Amino acid sequence: MDFLITLFHADSVAHAVLVLSLVSLGGLALGQFRVFRINLGIAGVLFAGLVFGYFHLTPNDTVLDFCRDFGLILFVYAIGLQVGPGFFSTFRRNGLSLNFASLLIVLAGVLMTVLIVRVGHVPGLVAVGLYSGGVTISPSLGAVQQVLKDVPLLPTGVSDGPALGLALAYPFGILGTILAMILVRLSFRVNVQKEAEQVLLEQPHAAPLQTMNIEVQNSNLQGKALKDIPGWEQAGVVVSRLWQDHRLSVAAPGSVLHLGDVLLAVGPRDRLEAFQIIVGKPTDLDLYTLPSLITTQRVMVTAKSAVGRSLQELNLLNRYGVTLTRVMRGSIELAAAPSLCLQFGDTVLVVGEEEAIQKASQALGNSPHQLNVPHLIPMFIGMGLGVIMGSIPFHVPGLPAPVKLGLAGGPLIVAMILARINRIGPVIWYMPIGANFMIREFGLVLFLACVGLRAGEPFFRALLNGSGWYWMACASLITLVPLMIGALFVRLVYKTNYLSLCGFLAGSMNSPALAFANAMAPSDAPAIAFATVYPLVMLLRVLTAQLLALWVLR
Repeated sequence: MDFLITLFHADSVAHAVLVLSLVSLGGLALGQFRVFRINLGIAGVLFAGLVFGYFHLTPNDTVLDFCRDFGLILFVYAIGLQVGPGFFSTFRRNGLSLNFASLLIVLAGVLMTVLIVRVGHVPGLVAVGLYSGGVTISPSLGAVQQVLKDVPLLPTGVSDGPALGLALAYPFGILGTILAMILVRLSFRVNVQKEAEQVLLEQPHAAPLQTMNIEVQNSNLQGKALKDIPGWEQAGVVVSRLWQDHRLSVAAPGSVLHLGDVLLAVGPRDRLEAFQIIVGKPTDLDLYTLPSLITTQRVMVTAKSAVGRSLQELNLLNRYGVTLTRVMRGSIELAAAPSLCLQFGDTVLVVGEEEAIQKASQALGNSPHQLNVPHLIPMFIGMGLGVIMGSIPFHVPGLPAPVKLGLAGGPLIVAMILARINRIGPVIWYMPIGANFMIREFGLVLFLACVGLRAGEPFFRALLNGSGWYWMACASLITLVPLMIGALFVRLVYKTNYLSLCGFLAGSMNSPALAFANAMAPSDAPAIAFATVYPLVMLLRVLTAQLLALWVLR
């Protein structure tokens, strides 16, 4: 057994791996315990690290710094790849208003931090840590610790203040978000079920696609091409089949319509009803079930030549005689609009004759095993570019060190941009969803474990002998006050649906409370709102945390 004692105290690679493994294992197990449907989740790793750190069971500082920063890079890069494509599209729809409200929450959090330093007399760097923990965005702590390295003549031990503050504030950072959701629900007497029913009206892109058989009865459409129907491009529906002269064919934009023709249209229910009013009336003739050579097949987009190109550019109808009606992207199903650009890993529903579908499938790739091939070259290129961007200094007059995007902001921005671009030449910026989750969670576990190990001793010292409980009370103000300001603003001014509001609050704090919001009703609205505000909030938290740290050290 002597070798175990040696292993726990020797300064070696084996010692570091063993400690990090035990901290991660214990923290993840701790995070599974639920109290009133609430658990710490992955944040349990932070508190396991605090215990190990208190008993001095830690690797050396060099190992901890490397593991912490590398874990942070993995986490934010994977997040950027995941939310990048959806962020830009949701920003164009309703993201501007929600992101403006999230900006208010961030500014209110900064103001509360300044107040607890000025009025509450909390030590400056501890207050910065309370800010990071109170909003449960750990990468902002990484950014602060990076910028502190550039501050000359920093006293020994002062740099531990942010990690200490984060550990003290983190628990209420989670609970405070849930409390804000409950307070809004009680204050406005929200009926969650009714709010869930209204989600499809507020989030039309989340509405499930349906089909409708429509008979052409509008005499103004006699002899007109399908593409000449008023508002055709803005209709948000796709016509896949045409019944004309007792013959079924694949519908084309140039198909000429006649009274009595029947169209099979695909789209959200409200868009179909609006389209039907223009064309004619629904009919009982179901074109989908009519016997014919026309069939459907789901095809995966894996060909590099198809990635990043719009359906209009691919021109599958003229090239192969097939049309696309639906595009499945993750958990979201989209109508195949001509302007929609395909992404690697999309699944499309192809309509046409079997031979034509096979030819179109070859053009689109349809190689499922490609989705599981690790794209390591793009990953390391992206992380390298992210580190370079994060290291660019921005000099602000009056501050003792330059501001940088850091190892959190740089890789996040680069990953979002690359995920949006999707392809540059032969390089595809794609990561399988399973690999993305694995890398993201591994990076965050590594980061939180190292933060906890470094802050263990000062954390317990502050709780047992210092001002820890007072600092925790101050942190609760940083969490709850901005959240309530933001919640009241989006509810009263923007009339935001309650489920979207809950996702907005969770995204503004990167909070595990998203799981609490998801449990209220079977709806994607909380997750969509979360993803809409999360990237911008992450960047703002990273930058404001650095500015706060430099402000208290000026």
